[in-house]
Amino acid sequence: MTSSFKSSQRGLTLISLLFVGGVVAVAGVITAQVVPTVIEYQTILKAANKAKEGNTVHEVRNIFDRAASIDNISSITAKDLEVTKENDKVVVSFAYQREFRLVGPAFLTIKYSGQSN
Repeated sequence: MTSSFKSSQRGLTLISLLFVGGVVAVAGVITAQVVPTVIEYQTILKAANKAKEGNTVHEVRNIFDRAASIDNISSITAKDLEVTKENDKVVVSFAYQREFRLVGPAFLTIKYSGQSN
């Protein structure tokens, strides 16, 4: 009696390897476009926290403009800030959106909003 052992092969086929590589490449391209905007959002949030040290709306906007020129912020300006007072504390809030073209008529839109602590 002879017994035959079938060895099972494991791994990816060429087609599945190309598919996985394509998905990873697309995710990498999208990530490469999104990461700089997240870093800029953190910079805007830091500038808004600096700007809340002003006592008037004019002072707050001047402080933000100086921080924006130093940190090279281009998504919003001081005119886009909403300055309010809550419990005798100045609160600086902002909202904006960034849009990226993906393919053809498809876009990725990211909406950012925040306020000072």
